[in-house]
Parts: sequence; C-alpha cells; structure tokens
Amino acid sequence: MKSPKETIKSKLVEKHVNRTGIALSPIHAKELIEGAAQTQPSMSGDETGIATVRAAYMRDAEPIGSIPPPATAKGVAKTAAKALTGERVSVLLDKMGARLAFERTGTRLYQAIIGKVESGTPFDGGPSLERLTQIMREEQQHFEMLREAMEAMGGDPTAVTPAADVEATLSMGVPQVLHDARTDVHQSLEAILLAELADNDGWTMLIELARSLGQDELAEKFAVALAQEDEHLRDVRAWVKASTLASAGGKKARAGAPATR
Repeated sequence: MKSPKETIKSKLVEKHVNRTGIALSPIHAKELIEGAAQTQPSMSGDETGIATVRAAYMRDAEPIGSIPPPATAKGVAKTAAKALTGERVSVLLDKMGARLAFERTGTRLYQAIIGKVESGTPFDGGPSLERLTQIMREEQQHFEMLREAMEAMGGDPTAVTPAADVEATLSMGVPQVLHDARTDVHQSLEAILLAELADNDGWTMLIELARSLGQDELAEKFAVALAQEDEHLRDVRAWVKASTLASAGGKKARAGAPATR
C-alpha cells in the first residue's frame, strides 16, 4: 500500500503526462478510427458546395474598414501641400496606421516579457532587464513618431485603418502567449521573434512606400526606426538561440528564480 506522500507524488506525475497523442491509448485509438470511417456526412455533395458559398460571401462582404478623411480643414491643406491626394494618401495613412498599432502592441509585449524575465531563471546569453526596457521605450518612441506624422498629414492616429485591423487579427496570438502564466521565457521570446520579423518587414515596406510618394523626409524618420528595429530583431534572435541551447543543456528558462539585472 502506498503512503500518502507516494500517492500525492504519483498523482502529480500522472497530472503532467501528455495525453494528447493516440499512442498511449491504442484500443481507444482503433475504435476512434473505425468510428470515423463508418460516419457518413450529414449532407450530400462535396467541397465544391462549400467553395461556392465562400465565394458568395466574399462577393457580398463589405471591405475591412476605410481610411477616414482629414479631421480638419487644416489637415486637408497639409495633405494638399504634400501633393498627396486620394488613393495615394490613403495607402500611406493605411500603412502608417498599421505600424502605429503594431508599435503600441510591441510596447505591451516588452512590458510582458520584462515580467517573465524578472521571475524567470537566468541563462547565459539571455536578455537583461536594461536592454528589454530600452527596447520597450524605443517601441513607444516609434509609436509617438508615427502618431505625430499621421497628425501632420491630417490623419487620425486613433482610427483603426484596414491594414491595422488585419495586422491586429494576424498577431492576436502573440500577446496571448506572453500573457499566459504557463509560458516560460523561451516560449515568450519565440513569440516576440515572430512579431519582430513582421515588424521589420513592415517598416521596410513603409519606407519604400514613402519614398515612392516623394515623402523623403518622412522616409528618413522611418529609416531611423528601422535601424533600431534591426537591432531589436538581432538581439531577440540571439536570445532565442541562447535559450534553446540552454534548454537543451538542461537549464530551462522558466519562472521560479530571480533574473539578473
């Protein structure tokens, strides 16, 4: 007969067994496969019917938002002075709105990873709190720069542009990873790496767009932000690599011990 201590230990081990695969339950797995093979579709037809319905929905669907007109007459004058009208200014404001929203999210991501690192196990080559704080502040500065640039063009930085809406949907899983209490520093860094890769390409495209529209002064401001984003990406890549190697060596970058400052 097991002692109370052995029983508790056994339950803890059983609790953390990964049972998502079917290999641990071959009998149930066989029954499941046989049942799936015997189950008949609830409706006649094939996938072409689904494709037809999807096509109909796409034809009837409204576009994902729109670019609001300049908020003031002064904004209209500023836009006209820059020789940007109609579709040209709409495309630029749309992409600027997307980057602005992404930088705001980036600030929150680094706030979250700072909390993970503060309560996590330090590892060689990992991020310092000073560097993470610096990156967070730079993300905030990029947000402020974009806000001012949009206002100078007569745009509304509080509006959700179509590109911003789409990017928010694409990236909504990243904050969920960072704010999940179960994720460790390594998993959080991998999520941030995904965001930094997308952000880096977004800035590159925004710079090319601004230059193609003759907005060289604006493009130079964006280039300064991109240079910092390049450094962010370089550092996060290095941290993910260091964390992966540390995990392989048996030193898990998990919460539980204070991190170095």
